[in-house]
Amino acid sequence: MFESALVNRIEYSDPWNLEFDQRFSMLNSAPTRVAYFYEKPDTSTFRYRVFNMVQALNVGKSVSASWFHNEDIKRMHEVIDRVDALVFCRTKYTPAIAQLVARAKNRGVRVLYDVDDLVFNADYVHLVLDTLDQDVNFEPLLDNFFAYCSRNGALLRACDGAITTNEFLATQIKAFAPHATVGVVPNFLNREQQEVSEQLFARKEVTDFASQAPYHIGYFSGTPTHRRDFAVVSPAVTRLLEQYDDIRLVIVGFLEPGPSLERYRDRIDQYPLQDFLNLQHLIAQTEINIAPLIDNTFTNCKSELKFFEAAITGTISIATPTFTFKNSIIDGETGFLASSHEWESKLSQALTLLRNRSEYAKMAIAGFNYARQKYGWDQQSDVIEAALFGERVVSGTETRTLEAA
Repeated sequence: MFESALVNRIEYSDPWNLEFDQRFSMLNSAPTRVAYFYEKPDTSTFRYRVFNMVQALNVGKSVSASWFHNEDIKRMHEVIDRVDALVFCRTKYTPAIAQLVARAKNRGVRVLYDVDDLVFNADYVHLVLDTLDQDVNFEPLLDNFFAYCSRNGALLRACDGAITTNEFLATQIKAFAPHATVGVVPNFLNREQQEVSEQLFARKEVTDFASQAPYHIGYFSGTPTHRRDFAVVSPAVTRLLEQYDDIRLVIVGFLEPGPSLERYRDRIDQYPLQDFLNLQHLIAQTEINIAPLIDNTFTNCKSELKFFEAAITGTISIATPTFTFKNSIIDGETGFLASSHEWESKLSQALTLLRNRSEYAKMAIAGFNYARQKYGWDQQSDVIEAALFGERVVSGTETRTLEAA
């Protein structure tokens, strides 16, 4: 464990709990204005795709942004009358939402749909549910998920264009809605998350990344729907626990380790779901972060957040080489990539680094520098503005100007 990263728990409260008037005031602070709409603020998609976006845009003086949600529906006409772009984030179609789209288009407001997952095309429902280890024969679940994806898709198609997290998912959107221009803005850190993480990194760096056994392998899963993903790595983790007495497994979230790890219960530390700041503390204490995934169309649409949230704290990661991980991790330099048959060897390589701290430090610093530059909250405004206002958009597998769309 990195004892240098042991700090007191942060007293946390959601920073987005603001009244309408406060959020409306934020919107009106610059000449170009962007309103984001999400059904109900939460700590996952809303945080990454709305709160973080607004924070990054508001750092400059030319564009201001704010967020709104279902409880604001009756006052959204005030918002639409003041904005240049309206972004619906992972929002389901309703008649009331359709009226907002129509009003915005009538005013010449650019209407976009932001989505971070393959949850808009009902053709993929079976794949998604199977990957999430859900019972695909359970009728109510099928009804709910087909309806959910179809309503998301209906609103996406009603918009002028879309914004998403990576080029792989962008091609899926373009195939589903050929009329739409599609911009790419990756997930990234927010200011508070980055400040906490950089402090933790600095504490580790000043001690040359010294840590004490037992060493920790961390799986920061969140929800129980990652059982099949974790099954990719659990045999390798089990064998390493058999071989080494100085290793522990850390699991954050609802995931159950599974039968192969049952006999090592006394060497597994489990934590409940964390807020996004205290989660960084747990990640920073952990020597090795793992991000296993089943490799299919659904998982290739997912973002690389599990890499950069660890890298910014100075913790190295091992991840399945899906589209975004392959494009963010340089194997052996900023982290490790492990196909399904490589997990044991890559975990062993990472453990070897713990016995050669200069090499661990080299990789941790390289990962930190990349995360800071690519996923820093203050590095995103130009990318977001381009996606919002069409300087560059993704069409299929190519990038082109909006004027050529």
